[in-house]
Amino acid sequence: MPAEINFFCEGCTFILRNKTAVRHWIEHCITLNKRKSGVINVIFCKDSFLLNYNKKYLKHNTLTDIITFDYSENKTLSGDIFISIDRLRENSKLLKTSLKDETHRVIIHGVLHLCGYKDKSPSDKARMTQAENKCLSLRTF
Repeated sequence: MPAEINFFCEGCTFILRNKTAVRHWIEHCITLNKRKSGVINVIFCKDSFLLNYNKKYLKHNTLTDIITFDYSENKTLSGDIFISIDRLRENSKLLKTSLKDETHRVIIHGVLHLCGYKDKSPSDKARMTQAENKCLSLRTF
């Protein structure tokens, strides 16, 4: 399966800058985790869209910043990563970080889920955050 990282907007307007650089960065992070890229779709959407998915597929009636559907086989990563642009904007303000940094953190969070990282327990969450920070430090754009 050839590597393919796609970016889409579902019912919203969002411009991800430096898409080519973001793709290379994602691929680098995947390689560092001893995995290969397959087809990964990053879909930006509104809160209402992601809330419907959260209710339908995860049975959660709460807003979330991301939902990752993992279709990976063996060490080849494939999946759909849905990201709420509303949560990105709100969280970047709450966390006093740039929208760019919050967007990249949430994208790589989804990719790390595809790599097998979990975030339900405190120890898993700490490991995930450490991996996110490492990947974020590798950006050159």
